[in-house]
Amino acid sequence: MSSSAELKKAGLKTTLPRLKILSMLENASIRHMTAEDVYKSLLDSGEEIGLATVYRVLTQFENAGLVIRHNFEGGRSVFELNDEGHHDHLVCMECGDVFEFYDKAIEERQQKVADESGFVLDNHSLYMYGVCEGIRKNGKCSINKRKLPSILTTSKRR
Repeated sequence: MSSSAELKKAGLKTTLPRLKILSMLENASIRHMTAEDVYKSLLDSGEEIGLATVYRVLTQFENAGLVIRHNFEGGRSVFELNDEGHHDHLVCMECGDVFEFYDKAIEERQQKVADESGFVLDNHSLYMYGVCEGIRKNGKCSINKRKLPSILTTSKRR
């Protein structure tokens, strides 16, 4: 589906800033981006879209269900496209990288806890905070994200 069609489907008018930001998110090599990351990426590609516009458009995208905002510890918010199924996150507290993972056993256990409590689970999120292997071993994030164990990914969802 084209970016224009995605915006229309979400009930948003097709404007140049929305198209540029959506296209940038769809083609970015980094899946979890702050508003400032989006802004800097746009500037680097020669786009003249203000930071306030980026914040406004990302909030509109969030309200329309096009992106998901994650509010990590330390007051850091990142956005990711809402394009596939549920997953959880590992967040490196040193380098800030966010790694996605899906673990069937964790998902089943959470559902069991909800069921045993008589709780109808609508949604949930799991954020695990720590230090990535690159920081621990080399003092800098050096994890080759394309060679992560199959349970972890930064670009694909399960």
